[in-house]
Amino acid sequence: MGSLLPLSLLLLLAAADPGGGSARRRRAAAAPGPGGSSPAPSGTSAPFWVRISPKFKAVPPGGSVWLNCSSSCPLPEDSGLSTRLRRGGTLRGPGWVSYQLLDVRAWSSEVHCFVTCAGQTRGATATITAYKRPQRVILEPPVLAGSEYTLRCHLTHVFPVGFLVVTLRLGGRVIYSENLKRHTSPDLANVTLTYKLPARRRDFRQTVTCHARFNLDGLVVRSSSAPMTLPVLAWSPAPKALASTSIAALVGILLVVGATYCRKWLLMQSRGA
Repeated sequence: MGSLLPLSLLLLLAAADPGGGSARRRRAAAAPGPGGSSPAPSGTSAPFWVRISPKFKAVPPGGSVWLNCSSSCPLPEDSGLSTRLRRGGTLRGPGWVSYQLLDVRAWSSEVHCFVTCAGQTRGATATITAYKRPQRVILEPPVLAGSEYTLRCHLTHVFPVGFLVVTLRLGGRVIYSENLKRHTSPDLANVTLTYKLPARRRDFRQTVTCHARFNLDGLVVRSSSAPMTLPVLAWSPAPKALASTSIAALVGILLVVGATYCRKWLLMQSRGA
């Protein structure tokens, strides 16, 4: 009877915890290994990010720029830069690579940075813009001919002309605006805009200015000319001649009326005598 008691206790314990062995095996399998890290489940990979900086950069035509491509991947399998721009030097560090791009002349270029990590490839995109604000914005003194002013604005050494908007302002209001998108030259250019303004008395001695504005994917660049004053409208020879004729006619009428009145007065005086 004494030997049957331990055996019956063992049977009762086994019946109360039927999965105990498998639980212990699961805990043993999940225990950290000698290196201190748990093995990752098969078929999965940790997420990672890729960044490029700066994401937008404006340079003068023919200029160069450095772009930095970084990622959180600890062991990249591959990385690179996709662009049509000419490549220069390269610098590397832990988690980043910097690329130099030379002789940027296209007004807008996209640059794509990519990194491959654990079989996955991710990337980021930057935009490089080449532009040059007008070297000078010159508004000529307004020329009055007949009944209209000629306004002429010059813009020198500007690129890209096709993204330029030129505006003329009289006082505080816009009197003319033109988008120069018809110009497609890939080089620096000079532009002249001419506008005819009707001469009105209310505009005499008002100031006129010429304004140039770029809008390059959100980058707004403005330049302005020095103000010019509209000259006062002078009397032309035709109005002067008409005025002289009118005055002469009026004087003639007054003389005739005066002579008639004097004749009647003398006649009345003679009859009275």
